Amino acid sequence: MPALSFSPALSLLAAFHRVSPIRPLRTFIRSADEKLNPPRQHPHVPLVRRAQDRVVAGGAGLHQLTTVLREKGRGRTPTIVLGGFIPESTEQVFLLRRFFLRSGDLYYLNYPRSGFSVDLLCAQLDDLVEELSRRAQPPIIFTVSFGSGLLLEWLKRAREASRETAISGVVMISPVACVADLIAPNASKPSTLLGRALKPYLDPHTAVREETVQKSRVIFARMFEAGAQNRTSLRSLMTPAELNRLHAGVMSAIRAIDGCGARERVRSICTMAPLSSEIWSKLSPLTAAPALILYAESEETVLDAASPTRRELERAHGVFLPNSRLQIVRNPFGPPVQHASLIFHVFDFLPPISAFYQRSKVSKLKTAA
Repeated sequence: MPALSFSPALSLLAAFHRVSPIRPLRTFIRSADEKLNPPRQHPHVPLVRRAQDRVVAGGAGLHQLTTVLREKGRGRTPTIVLGGFIPESTEQVFLLRRFFLRSGDLYYLNYPRSGFSVDLLCAQLDDLVEELSRRAQPPIIFTVSFGSGLLLEWLKRAREASRETAISGVVMISPVACVADLIAPNASKPSTLLGRALKPYLDPHTAVREETVQKSRVIFARMFEAGAQNRTSLRSLMTPAELNRLHAGVMSAIRAIDGCGARERVRSICTMAPLSSEIWSKLSPLTAAPALILYAESEETVLDAASPTRRELERAHGVFLPNSRLQIVRNPFGPPVQHASLIFHVFDFLPPISAFYQRSKVSKLKTAA
């Protein structure tokens, strides 16, 4: 017997968001659904490991492996989530997970806390996409901020290897794909809060000390707490127990990332070429799969004003991703939507995401017919 779910009702309510901000009722329905069907996330044991094993044999450390968690859904199209620098994927889609589970299994990729390797992450993604495509519909890859940069890097590498990517679609929320998206080249003082957190890691002649890592932790914690202080919004989004669980998860991740993990995450984004570089133009298009690109109306606290990724995607996203849509997410009822704000502005992001998944479902039905 299928589990009782309030998801259809929640989906219906989401459609009326623009004309009737009934968020407390939606929160009640979702939290009741959580009690009936609590989250069950389990470590995923990969059945395909060829690419991962090859990179490990080439020198990557096991401490650089990304943790993959799986939550069983009800449909046939799985979703893979790649989060940003912080928090982890499980926290970043905290309020979207039930939506994803209607389409299929949900896979969270949580980056290691004591290291990081783009090569190993891309290999793990190779293996996971191959595995899922064998036993279900090809997955949709849902990415946030830095995770969108990793997705673009993965697509670029596949094109360089003349390899097709078996995916049903990609979603990119507030993409960050190179260090120039966060800090203007040669800037003496970063203009964004995140840029100030990352600047000390960029000087190759300066050793990163523990106090530098601690300052970064404080900045990331402040960025999260700035949103958490909006008690009015939070009361309409989640229960006190859910807020405590989310807060504990985010702070645990911030505290647990050590100096090596912080350095290697920053180093990885430093190796990524801006979309405007010649290398990208030679590889376009990256994929024919449907793509959704969402920027927030207020990105300035994180993205540099001259972000090359945003400039190129707004100018020519159809060149890189021919079957793509780009949209600015706005909040008509209150505070402006911030960078990758999938917790505090979840109901502003949900309509375009829901429409994308619906179009993907219709496209699959037409293809099957």
